[in-house]
Amino acid sequence: MTSRKPPHSTARYTPTSHPIPRAHIPGVPRPGEPGWPSRPSVPPIPGTPLTPGAPDFPSAPPSAPGPVPPTRVWLDPHAEWTSKLYERLLARRIVMASGLLDDDAASRLSAQLLTLDAEQEDPIRLELQNLRAELAATLTVMGILDVLRVPVHACVSGEISGPALGVLASCPHRSGYPNAIFVLAEPRMHLGGTVTAVSTGEQQMTRMLDTLYFRLADVTGREVGEIREDARRGRTLTTGQAIGYGLIRKQETTPRPPVPGGPPRPGPAGPHPR
Repeated sequence: MTSRKPPHSTARYTPTSHPIPRAHIPGVPRPGEPGWPSRPSVPPIPGTPLTPGAPDFPSAPPSAPGPVPPTRVWLDPHAEWTSKLYERLLARRIVMASGLLDDDAASRLSAQLLTLDAEQEDPIRLELQNLRAELAATLTVMGILDVLRVPVHACVSGEISGPALGVLASCPHRSGYPNAIFVLAEPRMHLGGTVTAVSTGEQQMTRMLDTLYFRLADVTGREVGEIREDARRGRTLTTGQAIGYGLIRKQETTPRPPVPGGPPRPGPAGPHPR
């Protein structure tokens, strides 16, 4: 009698009633939530259409642009009036010089003086108002004033300081308004670079200062050393003191009728003897 062994029983996989917990990815919906199943978002590739097979623009065409708001440009209301005023002054042979006299301003001033000198032989009136100047620009204008054929009458108003006094001293006729201020001061220059460049700049500045101080000494009748020392100390002069110093010849006055019963009006101051 042969014995038969029972066949091996094969175990069947029975799913458990409890699901296996999985890690949750932020931004991905869970099973049963709206949007499940989903795929992780892929950033669009530049240059690819938004929807496969569709043109690369939103589904709704953009609305037509509205009217462009008007643009307001602020202009100087006095620009044209100022230009016309300077033209009228030039027609009367009056030149205005105010503010900082740099290279550009020296070129414009020289052009105006040369133009008036070529047009007529009448004198030129040069109004110097609150004038300060760079040393190199001053020497440029001084050279132009030296070659003009017509006489130039310089009149100072406000404050004139530093190298700008060289422009005043280069004019044969010089005067000042009653409240004018004259400041003798050394110019300020900032030198930089190599040792050779600094040394060369100092030598050039010394030569230019000597030219300025010699011109002031020749006009005022004083020694160059005295002019140089007054500039180092920053000496300030009123109009009356400037006449005594020799910078100007007289004070500008406006003739007015005398007050009845009052003292007579003083006349303009004459040239100061050297």
